[in-house]
Amino acid sequence: MVTQTPTNDEKAATSAVKQQLAGVLIASVFGTVFVFVNAGDPMPAELVPAARIAAVAALAATAVLGLLAARSTAPAGASTAPKPNRPGTSRRPPMFGRGFLGVVLTEAVLIIGGLRAIRVFDAPVETNVAWIAIVVGLHFIVLARVWKDARILVPGAVLTLLGVAGFALAAVSLVPLIPLVSGVLSGVTLLVCGVVATAAMWAAARRS
Repeated sequence: MVTQTPTNDEKAATSAVKQQLAGVLIASVFGTVFVFVNAGDPMPAELVPAARIAAVAALAATAVLGLLAARSTAPAGASTAPKPNRPGTSRRPPMFGRGFLGVVLTEAVLIIGGLRAIRVFDAPVETNVAWIAIVVGLHFIVLARVWKDARILVPGAVLTLLGVAGFALAAVSLVPLIPLVSGVLSGVTLLVCGVVATAAMWAAARRS
């Protein structure tokens, strides 16, 4: 029995799928953290554990769907990954290369600097999560350009808007709502996007 050796393009396509799955899973982990840390008042007490359980369930679903997508993507037909570059087409950069590292380092600096500024100006501590949501959202928007993947603009835009909404709530003295709007809803956004993305990748892998 002869075993067909995958070509370099096929190996690269399969590797790209795995990198995409890793990125989605990382975002879903952060979504779970958003929910766990911010679930509380003014949410009804009985909804807090339910929200956290739902977050864990969504994270688990993302992991399982991602595993199924990876297993279904045979080396010889990774149609869920970017197509191999043809002459005259732009080359997609590696996901976790210099561009990614630059964006993440900038994100960390902005988060740390912003949180310190919030303390210096004696702003409500609840605005911390609003600032984090803005920076994380903007980091997705920049990564959409770095990775040449417009789909990432969706969570980027939503998180940025939820962060801005948090500061708007602070401006009108509705500070207690900030953890729910900028925190829990940001987490829900990342988790929903994670489930949808991995489900789509699994479906595409099964069709290949």
